[in-house]
Amino acid sequence: MVIHVVTPGDTLYSIALNYGVSAESIIINNGLEANQPLVVGQALLILLPRTDYIVQAGDTLQSIAAAFGTNVSALLRNNLSLNGRQDIQTGEKLIIDYYTQPLGSIYLNGYAYPFIQDEALYRTLPFLSYISVFTYGIGEDGSLIPADDSKILSESQNYGARPIMVISTLSASGSFSNELAALILNNPGLRSTLIENIVSEMKEKGYYGLNVDFEYVLPSDRDAFISFNEALANALHQEGLQLFISLAPKTSAQQKGLLYESHDYRALGETADRALIMSYEWGYKYGPPMAVAPINKVRQVLEYALTEIPAEKIFLGMPNYAYDWELPYIRNVTAAENISNLRAVQIAAENKAEIEFDNLSKTPYFYYRDSSMNPHVVWFEDPRSYKAKAALVHEYGISGINIWNTLRFFPQGLLTISSMYDLNKF
Repeated sequence: MVIHVVTPGDTLYSIALNYGVSAESIIINNGLEANQPLVVGQALLILLPRTDYIVQAGDTLQSIAAAFGTNVSALLRNNLSLNGRQDIQTGEKLIIDYYTQPLGSIYLNGYAYPFIQDEALYRTLPFLSYISVFTYGIGEDGSLIPADDSKILSESQNYGARPIMVISTLSASGSFSNELAALILNNPGLRSTLIENIVSEMKEKGYYGLNVDFEYVLPSDRDAFISFNEALANALHQEGLQLFISLAPKTSAQQKGLLYESHDYRALGETADRALIMSYEWGYKYGPPMAVAPINKVRQVLEYALTEIPAEKIFLGMPNYAYDWELPYIRNVTAAENISNLRAVQIAAENKAEIEFDNLSKTPYFYYRDSSMNPHVVWFEDPRSYKAKAALVHEYGISGINIWNTLRFFPQGLLTISSMYDLNKF
């Protein structure tokens, strides 16, 4: 894996010639649009093929994988032009593997809304160990508000990704309800009803595990939240099911704030089988412009988490999105636009902006003016920022990576991770 940063005078074809790869492979692996101009400062992921194969009559991906001692998911990851499908044509050239030096093996979890588009789903699944369906809701009587999860459940089995049911207190308005959490957590009857409903639904639908994503729980409900997860873990484990817990990005046990105080890393980490650290959203929609997941902040969160939770349970959260702020930023007025990382680069190209890289946060950004000449700044993710954050998994010996979210297929990010690590599949 090579990361090439575009300099003045670079063209797609000159870069391809320099590395001995095809321009088409650079386009596909970096999610570029046809005829999209390159941007000075843009990072391009260059994968160097080691073994390729020309498809013969009667070949299938299964037979090719068996012949080369690999698996179908790896072939799909290495050949994004297949779009996650297993249809191959006689005479087609497939990349069997690339020159890589994996740092080890990890688990990769990705969140998916039920309305994820087919193309994003099929292209992402070959990379995932787990796919988390966001989200089941909770009724005030302890009932479940189901998600339309049938397609994700059926397809996850075909790609060796274990499905995880997400349960949250997300309301119809799109915000987390601490009132609903308090109602359930402090009523033993409602809590038992909810747990029974969760276990029943998971068994019926074939879920492997449950992800509890209760955010902004009132500090006064901290102990009740711990007790709820303990009871939930006992019920799940009796059925051979796993408990995943989403945790706010804390840097100390005493950290103040509604997002943090009820998330007791030690107690919840002891109870859960996996701890998914939400190590992103420093730069957020209503906040001042900055990196979404600056590595200096992410490192602080991991170092604290490791004092409270076993490394083998921890998943590092990584964002798959960018923010575009109009300037000047005005507190309580400015609202950034959430865009994809690929769209961020397109905006830079359309406005002839130059991409810069912040070494403290290890994150790219750029400035531009819109059609009305209003100034903007965009912070986003690219192969450099993903490589820096993913390297923390090896450095700290944690279990894996958790991506929020997979609605927008980000080939640069997923290929960076899969070039650095062997991805565990089931």
